[in-house]
Amino acid sequence: MSDVRHVLVLPDRDAAEEAAEALGDRFGLDEEPQLVRDALAGEDDAEDAQWLVVLTDPAERLDPKELDEFAGEWDGWREEP
Repeated sequence: MSDVRHVLVLPDRDAAEEAAEALGDRFGLDEEPQLVRDALAGEDDAEDAQWLVVLTDPAERLDPKELDEFAGEWDGWREEP
C-alpha cells in the first residue's frame, strides 16, 4: 500500500466542513478527512484563508477526476501533487 493523499482546496471553513461531511457519504471513506486552514501568503486576516480537506487513500481507490468535480461543487478544486 502507498501513502496517497488527496488535497481539496475550498474557499472557506463552511464549505470545507460541508464537503468533509459529504465526502464520507459519497465515497464511503474509511477515515475522517482532515481540515486545515491555509492562510494566503502575507495575509493575517482570517477572511483571506483557504481551507484544505486532506484525504488519505492508501488503497488508491478514489478517482482524482471525481474528487476534482466534487470539490467544484463548493467552488474548490483538487490540488495536484
